[in-house]
Amino acid sequence: MSFDVAVIGGGPAGMMAAGRAGELGAKVVLIEKNKNLGRKLLLTGKGRCNLAKAEFNHKEFVKGFGKQGQFLLSALSVFGIKETIEFFEKRGLKTKIERGKRVFPKSDKARDVLNVLVNYLREGKVAVLLDSRVTNFEVANQKIIRAFIKGGRQIKAKKYILCSGGKSYPKTGSTGDGFRWAEKLGHSVTKLRPALVPLKIKERWVKQVQGLALKNVKITFFENKKKRASKFGEALFTHFGLSGPIILEMSKKIGQLLDEKPSYSLKLFLDLKPGLDFQKLDKRVQRDFEKYRNKMFKNSLADLLPQKLIPVIVRLSGINPGKKVNKITKEERQKLVKLLKNLEMTVVGLLGFDKAIITNGGISLKEIDSKTMKSKIIDNLYFAGEIIDLDGPSGGYNLQLCWTTGFVAGQNAAGK
Repeated sequence: MSFDVAVIGGGPAGMMAAGRAGELGAKVVLIEKNKNLGRKLLLTGKGRCNLAKAEFNHKEFVKGFGKQGQFLLSALSVFGIKETIEFFEKRGLKTKIERGKRVFPKSDKARDVLNVLVNYLREGKVAVLLDSRVTNFEVANQKIIRAFIKGGRQIKAKKYILCSGGKSYPKTGSTGDGFRWAEKLGHSVTKLRPALVPLKIKERWVKQVQGLALKNVKITFFENKKKRASKFGEALFTHFGLSGPIILEMSKKIGQLLDEKPSYSLKLFLDLKPGLDFQKLDKRVQRDFEKYRNKMFKNSLADLLPQKLIPVIVRLSGINPGKKVNKITKEERQKLVKLLKNLEMTVVGLLGFDKAIITNGGISLKEIDSKTMKSKIIDNLYFAGEIIDLDGPSGGYNLQLCWTTGFVAGQNAAGK
């Protein structure tokens, strides 16, 4: 089977790339190893699909990707955040902007986002091969001649776009195949780590509070007593440790440090009452103690803490649970306040790629033309999406990477 463009990977970047190339008149095939398109897309935003971040200043937007974010500026000038929202709106998907400039479909259904992309492929007459795993490529004179598919089929194309994703959520098909192919083709792949991933905590008491979600808390992360990062927002206790938005945001940095210096002591300090400094919180505790002065200590914290957390705090405070509140000393009370402001936990690792939202690392940016997404090593190869060595925080960054690089790769592969 011969085509102008062969796109490998039916995720968001692959569907956008194939749709754009088809829209421009190219004869396109989209090859997907799963039996359905967009499996991972359906999981994003807990099934609601945070499809973009409404940050229309591109220079501000790329800061979310760190120093390497500059790579995206040229592509964003072609297909940026504004164009992304317009793309979906014009195709009948109404959107809304929520807290943190997060863009969601008004329906709150990721399936509706997928349906827009599937229709885009249909409009561009893109041939879709499902349940088709690419096993290898034939290369000659720095060009891919054909792709081999498990079962004996072969695909010939003038141009190829690799959009096979990263290694996160392998059950959705992201098993790192693209990285192995890229290396065989002569490309460099940077260190791969799980990112936007929960943390494993050493302290056993976290299991007692699993399922407890905390809002408006602050977590500060220290490496060998050196402050590395601090985040305010929501966190979630799990049976193995911590998850939730602020934890996921910090996980990339923590993973890098665990990799580089595994013997280092990595500590998290949870401030349960970031809106109150030590003195104000001490006065608040004194008021509660006055209110419950004739009760036992273990029954005096209901106004201050979630019920699930009270037994843990009581034990860690070192105060006798049965002690009458009016017998608690100033020193004991201040130790409690300090605990509420600095609940210490030890990080022992990250959960793996199977629990990670995205992959940190990928095809080296030095080997990709930022204006076209074309390989600097293979003349007829392009890259798009998570396979590239770019990843941002949660909140629409990583899907925008897919839309932008997919659109630009598809457009250039189609020769326009």
